[in-house]
Amino acid sequence: MKEYSVTIPHYSYVFNFESEFVHQKSRIWMIDNWKNGFYYIGIYMILIFGGQYLMQNRPRFELRRVLVVWNTLLAAFSIIGACRTLPEFIHILSNYGLYHSVCTPSFIEIDKVSGFWSFMFVLSKLPELGDTIFIVLRKQPLIFLHWYHHITVLMYSWFSYTEYTSSARWFIVMNFCVHSIMYSYYALRAMGYKPPRQISMVITTLQLVQMVIGCFVNIWAHQLLQNGAECNITPLNIKLSITMYLSYFVLFARFFFKAYLSSGKSPKKAKENDYSMLKSKVH
Repeated sequence: MKEYSVTIPHYSYVFNFESEFVHQKSRIWMIDNWKNGFYYIGIYMILIFGGQYLMQNRPRFELRRVLVVWNTLLAAFSIIGACRTLPEFIHILSNYGLYHSVCTPSFIEIDKVSGFWSFMFVLSKLPELGDTIFIVLRKQPLIFLHWYHHITVLMYSWFSYTEYTSSARWFIVMNFCVHSIMYSYYALRAMGYKPPRQISMVITTLQLVQMVIGCFVNIWAHQLLQNGAECNITPLNIKLSITMYLSYFVLFARFFFKAYLSSGKSPKKAKENDYSMLKSKVH
């Protein structure tokens, strides 16, 4: 492990499972297993498109209670993850600057709290594939953005963890924060509450902002590497990441226009599209 002259933020309490986190073991596990993600994606694609075929002439499942539990658990996980990684992000950005926040993986190698929840974030991309099962069983629109996002985020996150990609500090914190709002919104929807539709617009706007920031982080990291600066991001990772963020931006911008700005769409149809579209989360 490379030594960084940094301090960690003060945590009011550190759980045993956080203080006992050994990042070297998690990295070894990911190096040995990240390629298995391709098998999981294959199973995922078979299940969702095979499921759509089987559901064609069957009545939709409501799954209301299960959906409440699912979204509430993911909302709680995201809120906790945001609360445990955001302090490290703010501490580093405030005390050590933008360069350190983008180019040094101390959030994994030094800070056990942030390191543990960063690893949990990466692992969570596998069970989050379950979002699509609800869409299929409830016979809601399954758009390209949704499943494309899921498979690319899973593989990119797992691959990046094997390299301890330092810019992931930004991506993880942003994603935790957006997911905290998004899953809370859907938990309330599943419980029967009807938050204002403007909330879904805010969530999509935050996702677009997340894509823009992701692109700028990657562009800046690329410039640093071009200038010979030391930065723990590989050129390949930057290419993969910026390709993902640009494609997400185009797809989400297209959705935003069609769902909220274009005329001629009935409120009922727009409401039906909200669920599957917003469930298309970004890394």
